[in-house]
Amino acid sequence: MTDQSDHDVIVIGAGVIGVSIALALQAAGRDVLLVDRSAPGNGASFANAGAFAFSDIVPLATPGIIRAAPRWLADPLGPLSVDPSYVFAIAPWLLRFWRASWKDRFPRLMEAQAALMELSRAALERQVADTSGEHLLQREGQLRVYQGARRFERSRSYWDACRQYGIRFDLLESPAEIAELQPGLSSEFTHAGYTPDWINTRDPMLWLEHLLSVFRARGGVVDRLDARALQAGDERITLHGAEATLSAGHVIVAAGAWSRTLAMSLGDRIPLETERGYNTTIRQAGFDLRTHITFADHGFVASRIQDGVRVGGAVELAGLVRPPNFKRAKILRDKASAFMPGLDASRGREWMGFRPSLPDSLPVIGHAQRTDRVVYAFGHGHLGLTQAAGTAELVQALICGVTPPLDAAPFSARRFT
Repeated sequence: MTDQSDHDVIVIGAGVIGVSIALALQAAGRDVLLVDRSAPGNGASFANAGAFAFSDIVPLATPGIIRAAPRWLADPLGPLSVDPSYVFAIAPWLLRFWRASWKDRFPRLMEAQAALMELSRAALERQVADTSGEHLLQREGQLRVYQGARRFERSRSYWDACRQYGIRFDLLESPAEIAELQPGLSSEFTHAGYTPDWINTRDPMLWLEHLLSVFRARGGVVDRLDARALQAGDERITLHGAEATLSAGHVIVAAGAWSRTLAMSLGDRIPLETERGYNTTIRQAGFDLRTHITFADHGFVASRIQDGVRVGGAVELAGLVRPPNFKRAKILRDKASAFMPGLDASRGREWMGFRPSLPDSLPVIGHAQRTDRVVYAFGHGHLGLTQAAGTAELVQALICGVTPPLDAAPFSARRFT
């Protein structure tokens, strides 16, 4: 791409959020150009756990969580860690994270998260029907397991939240009950909660490629562009990229972890950080995984990806430039081997991805403060795949000037001013 061109709508970011938005705007009659700094899906959409985690309505910043901060520094391989050399850089974000956990804010954040989840669940079904994508889904539920009654009792607030917002679940209180759903787990897991409406995709990259193929078949264009800055005019938005300068009537910023710089070019200082997630995909794993398993107290999951098992998760706050610490992936593999006897985790493909994260656990979905011609759609943390279809419908409403399908105020960029 080398020339200057005019477009109706440009969507920056060809991950699952951007592609879903491009499809939704295309369905509304808009001519859409989708651009990305690298090949589509090279970011967090490539190798995530493949879960549509609609029951995960509880924000990460739960009341009292900041008391665990010393452990984050002391255990660099723990479920949630902060790189000691990054502490000063991330301190303002951590302060906002702590403030979001206060009891005067937390209920409102959970209410907003639950509303976006409800929209996203229904929107996914519409997206699946529209794109004929049912063959790429696994409707096998999720098993959230606990070691002993004491740890299970500590999780009651999670299940109370699920009950409050109408999320179906069954509680299991013996290894035998667990084995009926998922045989082969270690007997140390004595309690669990099962959410039957949880959905996985066979492979998140296959899902993304499917959506992209539909977008292209309907006349959509995908191009390579390293977007650097946005400039607002009265009638058009100018997009300055490393390869070209483009203009459009509207621009959607859905560039994941790389969205903050684009927002700053318009004067919006959004406290976007990255949750660096690690996983290992194991082919011929030797374990009959029948449902998505969440090892709640250890911060990782096991999901079936095509003919293998993907083990990953945890949260590492260390920014975009530090090299990956694949010891974290090994820790998760070792735990998975102990928890799922028979799993051969000795070989596999390791991966690290950047999950764009905001301190209150809600994404930014809304207009730039300087112009309604730019809409932000980023910061979904580890819920990007889950909330992609719902985000797309919300952005479609904002661009088309119709009433949004939910109250968009909790997701506004203005909440950080």
